[in-house]
Amino acid sequence: MNAVPSARLGSIDALRGITVAAMLLVNNPGDWSAVFAPLRHSEWHGCTPTDLVFPFFLFLVGVSMAFSVMPRAAAPTARPALARGVLERALRIAVAGVLLHLLIWWGLHTANFRIWGVLQRIALCAALVGMMAVYLRPRAQAAVLVVLLVAYSLVLLEGGGLAPWTNPASRLDTTLFAPFLYQWHPDTGLGHDPEGLLSTAGALASTVFGLLAGQLLRQGRTALLVGTGVGVAVLGALLAAALPMNKQLWTPSYVLWTGGLAALALWLAHVLVDRRGWPALGRRFGVNAITAYLGSSVMAVGLLGSGAWAWGWEQLATAMPHALELASLLQALAFVALWWGVAWWLDARRIYLKI
Repeated sequence: MNAVPSARLGSIDALRGITVAAMLLVNNPGDWSAVFAPLRHSEWHGCTPTDLVFPFFLFLVGVSMAFSVMPRAAAPTARPALARGVLERALRIAVAGVLLHLLIWWGLHTANFRIWGVLQRIALCAALVGMMAVYLRPRAQAAVLVVLLVAYSLVLLEGGGLAPWTNPASRLDTTLFAPFLYQWHPDTGLGHDPEGLLSTAGALASTVFGLLAGQLLRQGRTALLVGTGVGVAVLGALLAAALPMNKQLWTPSYVLWTGGLAALALWLAHVLVDRRGWPALGRRFGVNAITAYLGSSVMAVGLLGSGAWAWGWEQLATAMPHALELASLLQALAFVALWWGVAWWLDARRIYLKI
C-alpha cells in the first residue's frame, strides 16, 4: 500500500471542475421547454445523469477535507483554529447563498424570497462534515454515516409515503419555512424545497461518504476505494426497490447509488491524472469552484432579468427551428465556455478566490 501525499491532487480539482461545468450546463439551457432528456432532472423518482451532479460535488467536498483538514487535525493544538476556519468559510458560503436568493427575488420578481438553496446546503454540509474531520476518528465518521442513512430511511418509510407535497420532507419544510420555499401554493397550503432541511440529512450522508473515500485515496488504498464504490452503488440499486432513488428527497438509495459512482469516478480520475499524467481537464473550474458557481449565477440573473437571455434564445430558435433541443444546448455550452474563459483568466494569474 502506497500512501498518496496529502498535497493537493490534480485529479480532485479536475473532477470538481468537471462537476461545476456540468452544474452550469444543466442549470442554464437556452429554454427549459427544449432540453435533451439526459440534461433534465428526474421529475420525481429516478436518477438521470443530471441528478449525479450535485451529489458528486458534495462528495468532493468531503474528499477535499480528507486532504486539507484531517492531516492538520492530527495535532490536537491545531484543532480549534481548524474548526473556526471551517465554520467561518461555511458561514460565508451560506451568506452568499442568501444574498444570491435576495438578488433573484428582487431581479426576477419571484413571488417569495427562498431561504434554502444550493449554496446554503453546501455550507451546512461543509460545516458539519468539517467538524467531523477535525474531531472524529474514521470509525466514528463511518458510524455517523450509518446512523444518518438508517435514521433517514426510517423517517421516510414511516412518514406517510413519498408522494410529492405530502412526503415528510415537504411537510416539515412547509411547517417551518412556508412561504419561503422553492415551491409554495397558498391556496392548498402545500410547499416543497429540494434543498430543504430534512432532505439535507441525505446530502450530509453524501458528504460524509466523500470524507471516508478521500481517506482511502490519501492512504493509497485504491483497491478498497474501487470495491467500496461498486458495493455501495449495488447496495443503492437494491435499496431502491423499497426506497426509490429521489434527488429532491435525497433518499438513502440515491445517496448510495450516486456515492458509489462518485467513488469510482474519483478512482478513475486519480489513475488517469495523478498516475498516468493525463491533462487535468476541468482543473481551472475546480480551483475556483464556488466563485464560478456564484459568479455565473449572478450573471444568469442579470441576463434573465434584462431579457438578454431570452433574446439570445430567440435568435437560436429562429435559426434552428427543427432542432430546438440542440439550440438550447448550444446556448448552455456558450455560457459554460464564457465561464471557462473567466476561470482560465483567473488561473493564469494565480487568482484563487475563496469565499
